[in-house]
Amino acid sequence: MIDRPAEHDAVRHWEHFANEWTDWARAPEHDAYWYYRDAFREFLPRPGVATLEIGCGEGRIARDLTALGHHVTATDISPSLVAAAEAAGSEQRYMVADATSLPFEDRAFDRVVAYNMLMDVPDMPAAVVEAARVLADDGVLTISIVHPFVDRGSFADAEPDAPFVVPGSYFGRSHFAGTESRAGRTMHFAGWSYPLEDYVAALQAAGLAITSLREPRPAHLNRHDPARARWERMPLFLWINAVPQK
Repeated sequence: MIDRPAEHDAVRHWEHFANEWTDWARAPEHDAYWYYRDAFREFLPRPGVATLEIGCGEGRIARDLTALGHHVTATDISPSLVAAAEAAGSEQRYMVADATSLPFEDRAFDRVVAYNMLMDVPDMPAAVVEAARVLADDGVLTISIVHPFVDRGSFADAEPDAPFVVPGSYFGRSHFAGTESRAGRTMHFAGWSYPLEDYVAALQAAGLAITSLREPRPAHLNRHDPARARWERMPLFLWINAVPQK
């Protein structure tokens, strides 16, 4: 992993791989999302007056939010992904927007959701500040991220009991990039990895306090698929609910 702070990397990446991601994300039970979906829906706060999803991608989280009764506005930095979300009828309002410069008034939403997107922005703390700015005083920010430890290592092999190896340091900000192929589909992933303390520091600096935290376990796993079953041994995701400090 190497530091690579180029601010436009995220835009170029997600525009270039928008179709690839849409195909990957919409294939039922294709990636890990489907094994955590029900638990995440339970972790979400109940719908309020207005919900913002930052980094909506092709719209699958927004579709779940809408199904749960949320009134959703969705943004993404990729025009192609916003178009895909709109074509699927994922939300009520769509907007191309940078997570670090949201085009909304202060305290405009009482629910803000950032699902697996804080790893995609070059300036994670700035994105957290913006999420806090548009969050109502009685609102809740819900975050999902790939567990910070996971980005810093990998399993030694494909066996269910394979050791998880961290070859370098867990600390510091690092860029990651890689390709995953499964069942005839390929996805190019890229982003920035931060240790957990950096996420917590960003929330504190933005005036937010953590009210709940989960390291979820997957459900409905195929025990004959070691690539999935091993996530019962260590967390793949980290979920946080945070509220404005009084």
